[in-house]
Amino acid sequence: MIQLTATPISALADEPIHIQATGLNPLQMVVFEASLKDEKENLFHSQAFYRANEVGEVDLECDPALGGDYVGVHPMGLFWSMKPKKIMTRLSKRDVINSPFQVQLKLYNSDDLHIRLPLAAPKASLTVERWYVAPGVTRTQVQEGRIRGALFLPPGDGPFPGVLDLFGTGGGLMEFRASLLASHGFASLALAYFGYADLPPQLEKIDLDYFEEAANFLLSHPKVLGPGIGIVSLCKGAEIGLSMAVHLKQITAAVLINGPNFIFSHPHEYHGQVFQALPIPLHLVSINALGLLEFCNSFGDPQAEGNRRFLFPIEKSQAQFLFIVGEEDKTLNSKASAEGAIEQLRCNGKNNWTLLSYPGAGHLIEPCYAPLCSGSWCSNLPILWGGEVIRHASAQEHSWKEIQKFLRKHLIPGQPSLL
Repeated sequence: MIQLTATPISALADEPIHIQATGLNPLQMVVFEASLKDEKENLFHSQAFYRANEVGEVDLECDPALGGDYVGVHPMGLFWSMKPKKIMTRLSKRDVINSPFQVQLKLYNSDDLHIRLPLAAPKASLTVERWYVAPGVTRTQVQEGRIRGALFLPPGDGPFPGVLDLFGTGGGLMEFRASLLASHGFASLALAYFGYADLPPQLEKIDLDYFEEAANFLLSHPKVLGPGIGIVSLCKGAEIGLSMAVHLKQITAAVLINGPNFIFSHPHEYHGQVFQALPIPLHLVSINALGLLEFCNSFGDPQAEGNRRFLFPIEKSQAQFLFIVGEEDKTLNSKASAEGAIEQLRCNGKNNWTLLSYPGAGHLIEPCYAPLCSGSWCSNLPILWGGEVIRHASAQEHSWKEIQKFLRKHLIPGQPSLL
């Protein structure tokens, strides 16, 4: 009897599962398929071909995929190789508390490929749950003064290391990373800053006083461990994260994922002082063969003499920095930005930085096992984010662990940084 198993059947979205098939014919060729629908009914799916061993078994932890959406030994390949049926769609969990993603796993005989797999009868199937909160994690809607967001707290009395979670130019409130951080022991505030509730609908400037209010709010919570907090940030959020680390003493550790070391597009304002932004020369924006916009070369040289006034004075910061770079980022030359920031620190005798640079990784480096989104609509523009499927997945798996180690090391005095 053919059996398909996945262990555990229900787990956090960033936890691995062990997939096996038994009861097959010796050396039988089979197709594994994974699929899920997001909260908007968008379908994501993947498939891979495997050959059973001499006793009719396939174990994804040690057996290689021979073809399909990936090749080689990749135990979680069915998850991170999923692609949207509707192109330019990014997989993003909205309701992180009440429901998991339900991932359908199906096993087919490869002979069924002469007809479309959805019409064929699978030899075995099951459903696995991918949650974004661990048991006991709580979510509180935050509407405190001007602050808008969601606070996630781990179970227990704490105190817990505090983290502000910032995303980029898409706006709104994204909670899936903050909820996973809380599931691993961090008090995490997913912070919106435009395009949400009564916040400005469009981003016009970066009001650092707003972000300082959020930092103070988090630090004042009785379950948050002081004296400082961390930031995990991506894209425009990483620009803001760096600005906060420069200006706010509350920031002890900053994780900057594919962000610039300069102000661009929107000026920053703090305590009435305005810091001007490097404008984007639109004639330098590239359009690829699919009509997607590439911004990675559109900023010119921020290190050029005429542009240096837009650089952040990172050497003034007392925070620790973790720069995470995808070398196939098509939105920003994030490697050059990270190297420029590090050079500023070195020239000022500082070593408060770590650089993780990943060949083949794109712009949207997310918690591990998330599918690569190489392009999507953002602010009504078709954006190319970049990335190669397998190497991007490897970068996400490694960096997500390193982010947690880094935050523990610098936010919990005297504590080991073990996961």
